[in-house]
Amino acid sequence: MTLRGAVPDPSVVRVPGPWTHRAVSANGIRIHLAEYGPADGPLVVLLHGFPEFWWTWRHQLLALGDAGFRAVAPDLRGYGDTDKTPRGYDLWTLAGDCAGLVRALGERRAHVVGHDWGAAIGWSVAALHPRLVASLTGLGAPHPTTMRDSLLRDPLGQGRASRYMAGFQLPRLPERSLRADGGARVERIMRAWAGTDWASTADFAGTVARNREAMRISTVAHCSLEYYRWSVRSQARPDGHRFARAVAGPVTVPVLQVHGADDPCVLDATMRRTGRFAGAGFTHHALPATGHFPHQERPEQVTSLLRAHLDHAGH
Repeated sequence: MTLRGAVPDPSVVRVPGPWTHRAVSANGIRIHLAEYGPADGPLVVLLHGFPEFWWTWRHQLLALGDAGFRAVAPDLRGYGDTDKTPRGYDLWTLAGDCAGLVRALGERRAHVVGHDWGAAIGWSVAALHPRLVASLTGLGAPHPTTMRDSLLRDPLGQGRASRYMAGFQLPRLPERSLRADGGARVERIMRAWAGTDWASTADFAGTVARNREAMRISTVAHCSLEYYRWSVRSQARPDGHRFARAVAGPVTVPVLQVHGADDPCVLDATMRRTGRFAGAGFTHHALPATGHFPHQERPEQVTSLLRAHLDHAGH
């Protein structure tokens, strides 16, 4: 781990393990990823959310690789050891990053799995690049249009749960708060969002320590907040309206949605409304006594659901 006062090098996210770390050029940027499993296995792309990096998928990376899948967990644009560009934190571009990654890995299609922002990107890839997606799994975040509509129609429910996003719209101050005191705010966010069972474990403490360090890599705090700024500010701009129209149709692949019933920042009622965008089949699982990070809080249960979904979708 890096000393608290020093700015960590991006290479700190290359955590040693049975996986392989490498960089791939896609959509005009260099994307760092961790990969595990046979090179000729069906590709599964695992997209993380805020405030994390590829490490969030460590359990599924190993389980899927051991089951014969080619499991790949990238750092999203602006995170970890992936390029931190001055722009490109809109869902148009982020979906292009995922699509470009699938092509750069030499595959025609991939099963896309996403958590939080990764789920929003997954829905966008399935809508904008449908030929590249074999199946979709979303955790901890609904279809982007569902979230937008729920914020407007349910201000006392989803609106109140998402009020933290308003603070992220301020310039500079949120970045400083995420980096201050060794990234202590990352721990406060994760503790507030996680279920109480996981939040009391050594696994949680170790994960938080890694995420605190990763958030302090140069410009990561700013880049991660740009996702939220685009999502809010684009609602009143032409690019936001064009994006909403582009992803409005139902996706053409089977969709699995897994959600923590105790998730305080995305309500289960909001998640269930996403079903209208799943034209090829939609399965929703709400896990009791689980918060915003079901794949880490209930790794065996989530992996079992994911395996069944992938098998049903076909390779």
